[in-house]
Amino acid sequence: MFELCVITDRVLSGGRSESEVAGLAYSGGADIVQLRMKGSDGKEMLEQAREIKRLSDKYSRFFIVNDRIDIAILSDADGVHLGQSDVPAGCARELLGDDKLIGVTVHNAEEAAEAESNGADYVCVGSVFRTDTKRDARQNVGLDTVFTVREAVDIPVLAIGGINRGNIQDVIRAGADGAAVVSSVVSRNDISAAAHELRDMILKVRPNM
Repeated sequence: MFELCVITDRVLSGGRSESEVAGLAYSGGADIVQLRMKGSDGKEMLEQAREIKRLSDKYSRFFIVNDRIDIAILSDADGVHLGQSDVPAGCARELLGDDKLIGVTVHNAEEAAEAESNGADYVCVGSVFRTDTKRDARQNVGLDTVFTVREAVDIPVLAIGGINRGNIQDVIRAGADGAAVVSSVVSRNDISAAAHELRDMILKVRPNM
């Protein structure tokens, strides 16, 4: 379904706007851009969302909004990504309809199975490795958890948390279909090249699985 998801972060991207980062990530081959703007007002987030939607259509890629179902609807995003403390996937489905994607962050096989039963289209397991990007995230669940989540569900599994060029192939070998990254792409001077490198590394492993 997809290999590389790039999540925006204006601080880590050195002040570059979310839409600028999205355009560069898409041009480098990112399959999904997830808009995450913690603490931003709705007006600014909607402006960025609508611009990223335009870019996703241009590149024929996916655009997902983190947490904010209202922003996803108003920008006609491809879907929304939810955490364990957000609106349940089943309720989000009622608002979004059947043609939108719903992703759910999970930390173990039980949460993954529940997300799938509630109608999630994919799960994102993590934080696989320790990360400073999202300090409130459950840390270092490890590659074994990636494997058990993969075994527990039939929907795509992404891995997130501390993933970089040194370990991205490990999470794919552990069973993830793809990876979601923040700093290893958005904090690089050449975002497009960073996205291209990571996606290429994923594709080099997946055909051999």
